[in-house]
Amino acid sequence: MPDIAIDKEALRREVDEALHGQKKEPSAPAGFRLNANSEIQHVIGVVSGKGGVGKSLVTGILATNLMRAGKRVGILDGDITGPSIPKMFGLSGIHAHGEDEQLVPVSDASGIKIMSANLVLQNETDPVLWRGPVVAGAIQQFYGQCNWGSLDYLLIDMPPGTGDVALTVFQSIPVEGIVIVSSPQDLVQMVVGKAVKMADMMGIRVLGLVENMGYVQCPHCDQKIEPFGPSRLEDTAADFGIPALGQLPIDPVFSKLSDEGTFSAQLPHDLIPNATERVLALDR
Repeated sequence: MPDIAIDKEALRREVDEALHGQKKEPSAPAGFRLNANSEIQHVIGVVSGKGGVGKSLVTGILATNLMRAGKRVGILDGDITGPSIPKMFGLSGIHAHGEDEQLVPVSDASGIKIMSANLVLQNETDPVLWRGPVVAGAIQQFYGQCNWGSLDYLLIDMPPGTGDVALTVFQSIPVEGIVIVSSPQDLVQMVVGKAVKMADMMGIRVLGLVENMGYVQCPHCDQKIEPFGPSRLEDTAADFGIPALGQLPIDPVFSKLSDEGTFSAQLPHDLIPNATERVLALDR
């Protein structure tokens, strides 16, 4: 395995101490400093109130759209226990390496820089059995101890939910705004409110709401079939006073591109343009 600058031994010690109750959970730090080799203009979080709604998909689409708009883009895969970003971008089996005591993110074929737990594990199928404080610490290290170089945008694919990991990240990393991902089910709409209220409590701007799995496009008649019921995008966005940024279909092409690792090369060009424009507006 290549030399990795991340302090894995310290993380292991934290895991052991947390598991055996020898260490109290730390309070959230006031801020986590970015290293001198990195300059990041905008940090955007992609969040969901629960798992399984397509947060990583939206992260990948936004990153690809921003790259195609000529922006320098990085993705911090903060879903430490269930990372999927490397496979989507064709980086399965590739490891990040260390340089001058810093991690160097791995770039995909399009130049998008990516850091993920799967890029530092010896085997990408190994489980990550870490508790919340250790997961939050890993995300902080991926942010502050990676040589990101100069980026216009760093997208953080946040772990699902609104628990201690999200709290620590939002308190210690300068997240400028978040995009919330939902799906049409009633339960998901309820937890959107939790994400909105958490952002409000943390003083973080909600850029808007993207609804995933909204419909299936019939290949024969172009009719939209709504397997989870009518879209709730506009109503949910209005209820919480946030912009509705668009809807994504259930489309086998997403799984195909992710499995093949050709996401940024072959992704269709017309996906969630309003969400992309909302993020691009931060750079003007």
